[in-house]
Amino acid sequence: MTFAVKPIATGRLPQLLSQMPKAELHIHIEGSLEPELIFALAERNRMEIAYRTVEELRAAYAFTDLQSFLDIYYAGASVLIQAQDFYDMAMAYFARAAADHVVHAELFFDPQTHTARGISMETVIDGLHRACVDAQKRYGISALLIMCFLRHLSEQEAFETLEQAMPWRDRITGIGLDSGEVGNPPEKFAKVFARCRELGFRLVAHAGEEGPPAYVWTALDVLKVERIDHGVQSVKDRLLMERLARDQIALTVCPLSNLKLCVFPDLASHNLGKLLDAGIAATVNSDDPAYFGGYMNDNFLQTFAAIGLDTEQAYRLARNSFEASFIDDAARRRHLDHLQGCFDAFASPA
Repeated sequence: MTFAVKPIATGRLPQLLSQMPKAELHIHIEGSLEPELIFALAERNRMEIAYRTVEELRAAYAFTDLQSFLDIYYAGASVLIQAQDFYDMAMAYFARAAADHVVHAELFFDPQTHTARGISMETVIDGLHRACVDAQKRYGISALLIMCFLRHLSEQEAFETLEQAMPWRDRITGIGLDSGEVGNPPEKFAKVFARCRELGFRLVAHAGEEGPPAYVWTALDVLKVERIDHGVQSVKDRLLMERLARDQIALTVCPLSNLKLCVFPDLASHNLGKLLDAGIAATVNSDDPAYFGGYMNDNFLQTFAAIGLDTEQAYRLARNSFEASFIDDAARRRHLDHLQGCFDAFASPA
């Protein structure tokens, strides 16, 4: 799919990337917990943490793979105790998102990370939901919640989590699947995703980050998800690439995350351009920005600089983010009109 975008001077591309409206569809809200806030919440909740200073904690963010990240990610989340903690974490993210001209965000949250520590589902959802409401008032950002099951746990535990969340069903838009991918294929959760589909939830799943293209196939055909989170390993399967392009199944790609977790040796090797060239509805997202060194604009600016993407690809990525979002058609149209207006304003004189 191609779009007619007016030419923009190359020197203005970074400014355009920073200022264009965009949606973020792959953000783990617990992964936005900055070291400074971790220490502040630990102090508020009178907790001891394993690091003496903010600098020492940030220095620990040297990951070799997904699991090494998850180990410290879960440790960081342990400071979230009260509903106000979840609220403060989400509002800190929304402040950064607003600065990056994010106008819509779909937040992943991992209730099992918290209920396993004795934190109630109500506490988690109350804090996050209040933040989503206030983000609209304070920043003009619309926000939805996507509850994720931890795939290293059992399907029975996922069913129990779903049951615990049902009193707050109206505050949850979608269901996702995250945590350690290798050895935990999507089909492990076939029954619980079927139930979520019956209940009317929108469905997404992490697949093809470290796992093989086969995981993307089963996420689509067994779980019947609408979006694939990550999906960068899809390039290894020609038929899968054709399927993704034909059906316009969005991939929520997270370049700096892929770099930090050693999915690619360097950013210049990232395959985002190849995905776009294949006609796939790829998007750019920050994943766990506090841990991976960048929020939305960092991902756009560094990736475009590393692999030489252009104005049309910037437009496609932003447009894809709105097209793949779970907003209603009227809101989608408003955002797309806003996006077009932004690009027209940046266009070089004829």
